Amino acid sequence: MPPTTALGPRAIVLSGPSGSGKSTLIAEFFKEYPTAFAFSISHTTRSPRPGEQNGREYHFVARADMEKMISNGEFLETTEFSTNLYGT
Repeated sequence: MPPTTALGPRAIVLSGPSGSGKSTLIAEFFKEYPTAFAFSISHTTRSPRPGEQNGREYHFVARADMEKMISNGEFLETTEFSTNLYGT
């Protein structure tokens, strides 16, 4: 089902306690509407781990680039963990 407004795709945030059915609901969305939903891919300044691919698990970027993106307001949320930046 394609977007029906001029706004284009929009984010849907599912939040709830463990065991509330979030994963089940997400699986049903993907099953019922395979082209209408996608997972967001966050950005990080950490190095890729073995087997990770840029653009699949994360967008791996240099710290200076990420700091500029943060300054430009390109993320909904950001955090720093173990000296690495993360942003979605």
